[in-house]
Amino acid sequence: MTQAAERMSRVDTAWLRMDNDVNLMMIVGVWLLTPAITLQALRDRVSDKLLKYERFRQKAVVDAMGATWVADDDFDIAHHVVAQKLKRHKGQSEREALQALCGELAMTPLDMAHPLWQFHLIEDYEGGSAMVARVHHCIGDGIALISVMMSITDGGNDPPRRTKRDVAEAEEADWLSDAVLKPLTDLTVKAIGMYGSGITKSMDMLANPQQPLLGSVGMAKAGLQVASDVAALALMGDDSPTVLKGKPVGRKVVAWSEPMSLDTVKTIGKGLGCSINDVLLASVAGAIGAYLREQGDDPAGKEIRAMVPVNLRPLEKAWQLGNRFGLAPLSLPVGLENPVERCYAVRRRMSDLKGSYQPLLAFAILAATGLFIKPVQDTVLGLFAKKTTAVMTNVPGPAEPLKFCGATLRQNMFWVPASGDVGMGVSILSYGGGVQFGLITDERLCPHPQAIIDRFEPEFEKLLMLTLMLPWAGQPA
Repeated sequence: MTQAAERMSRVDTAWLRMDNDVNLMMIVGVWLLTPAITLQALRDRVSDKLLKYERFRQKAVVDAMGATWVADDDFDIAHHVVAQKLKRHKGQSEREALQALCGELAMTPLDMAHPLWQFHLIEDYEGGSAMVARVHHCIGDGIALISVMMSITDGGNDPPRRTKRDVAEAEEADWLSDAVLKPLTDLTVKAIGMYGSGITKSMDMLANPQQPLLGSVGMAKAGLQVASDVAALALMGDDSPTVLKGKPVGRKVVAWSEPMSLDTVKTIGKGLGCSINDVLLASVAGAIGAYLREQGDDPAGKEIRAMVPVNLRPLEKAWQLGNRFGLAPLSLPVGLENPVERCYAVRRRMSDLKGSYQPLLAFAILAATGLFIKPVQDTVLGLFAKKTTAVMTNVPGPAEPLKFCGATLRQNMFWVPASGDVGMGVSILSYGGGVQFGLITDERLCPHPQAIIDRFEPEFEKLLMLTLMLPWAGQPA
């Protein structure tokens, strides 16, 4: 039976139309499997598990008002799950060849005549297999796609059966924008004065659904916070000029690290009174700062801004797909050489973002651009690009290694896409007791991202050493 067409949400429409000549809105990931699996086994698993999500059988049909999800009557699994040869140049390792392939696929458009995803299987890679997955961002955000990928592993759960209510919720995926856009139109009256429909109260309830906002004092505080955050977004200055900013050429290069012990990261965080995220982001800032110094671009006194996705939906609803996240601007202190000082600086910045409405407001802006024609959308996103050097995301994966088609998923990594003229995406992924970093850059702005990746562990080791030398709580100084 043919599936009913479903209107695409404003935010997902914005992501669909965000592709440009230098950045495609695809999430690209790689799975390394041991022992090898066959193409037929992969196709069978995808048919049995992935296709239970209707979205992976639907294509995006664009019209003057936006886009619609429509069943692909010509769906062919052979188009979406393909065998891929790994071309190796003289002197190139298998890993270097795989990185080059991932960079090439990151800038190879998906076919709009079919559902916007594709899996590429290299049957023989390092004694096992490698699978490169490409999924357009309009299908779902990182949290949603992690949920999907977990479901197709051995023993993974099928998605719940969609009810009429689920479909209605999906079609009302602009729930957040409706509550956030209105204060932007008349902020001084609606958000600060608290008159009319109580918009700010609805925003707070959406941001903290388990903590209902009570009383006029709470509403007033929320209104002032909204006003402050709108001003912060509007007045946010352009990012520090470094070699990592400029006009991309649209050729992508990727790199990834070997996993580091998550327990060690937790130990450092405990010793410094910081979160795991603070420790990891401080290492990112240190690695980028060290790279800039080596390039002769002194980062002293500089910060670079990264847009960090913030999840805005309950994790148990991730299977519904779509994009439900905001963006928080985080300034990375790349100019600080002292690892401990840098970690505390990151902690302060993360603390400042807590309770902020900026992720909600960024979501609203994305929703609004979904209503505009593409040139207007590009102009709005271009303003964000001037204020940003990188997009950075941190996604928690399962603590134990997974099995897929009988093979062990020994390592996985993904790369977050960037919009506009942003030329760098940083990905942090925990999996199987380890944590690793991935980097995707534009060839013109950073031709060798491995040079940054290779600095993550040394920066982390310096932070570990200094942490062990400091007195911990309860110990004599």
